[in-house]
Amino acid sequence: MRLFTHFLALCALTLVAACSKEAAPPPTQGGPALWQVQRGALNGWLFGTIHVLPRNVTWENQAITDAMAKADRLVLEAADLQDEQKTLALFEQMGRSPGLPPLETRVPKGEQAALDKAMREGGTNTQLLSGYESWAAAMLLSAATQQGLGVSQDDGVESVLIAAFKKAGKPIGGLETVERQFAAFDTLPEAAQSRLLVQTVHESKDMKALYDRILTAWSRGDMDAIAKEDENGEQPDPMVEEAVLVARNRDWVKAIAPMTGRPFIAVGAGHLTGRENLVDLLKAKGFTVTRVQ
Repeated sequence: MRLFTHFLALCALTLVAACSKEAAPPPTQGGPALWQVQRGALNGWLFGTIHVLPRNVTWENQAITDAMAKADRLVLEAADLQDEQKTLALFEQMGRSPGLPPLETRVPKGEQAALDKAMREGGTNTQLLSGYESWAAAMLLSAATQQGLGVSQDDGVESVLIAAFKKAGKPIGGLETVERQFAAFDTLPEAAQSRLLVQTVHESKDMKALYDRILTAWSRGDMDAIAKEDENGEQPDPMVEEAVLVARNRDWVKAIAPMTGRPFIAVGAGHLTGRENLVDLLKAKGFTVTRVQ
């Protein structure tokens, strides 16, 4: 499931236009999860986000507003992800290769009919996607499937945070680059990319229901419910999970370790649950991580 949430983040941010469909806001109780992170000269916050949201979802409560006001800077997964032109150019550069076989031949025969169905329902086809490596085709398929969710980057958490910190005249940085994000997928062997594509096909079947459950859990700060979705959903390929989630979490701890001051660190909520999640890794490195909401 966590691969679904990561796909949702990358794809909707950079690869498709926002859908104009209006969606009803979920119930809010408590607000999204927020932690205080302290070690040495660092006294900041860690906030779990959803990168794309329906319109009119209210998530900024007093605890989050106070933390943003006290923070001296915003730290995102990748600050340059908001540069859509640069991100799309990198995706095209890294995601395409000459002489690739047709997409349907890159999945087991038993999955070919489901792949074709998912592409048709998403308004795309193998002819359009076969020029992309399997990881990139999986992202584009996921993005196409999202069109009916009624979500957009403009309504997402990062867009609101960026606008607020820019208005306050505070700097905005990142834990990594967009190139590093795409490289996590691009360096996977083809067998792992194929399994990723198959999992994306499977997730497309009930994406709306899954997204609604995650959104409700996120809006309530219910990390246990998000973790339960991780456990109940189709388990990711271990090689993919290591490259896309765990290795990046470890790199982020290295990026946070030398920080001082009062950063407001905002990353996808999927990085804050499961094996070697960011909260546990920070604690293991001597940080005091205290849930404040």
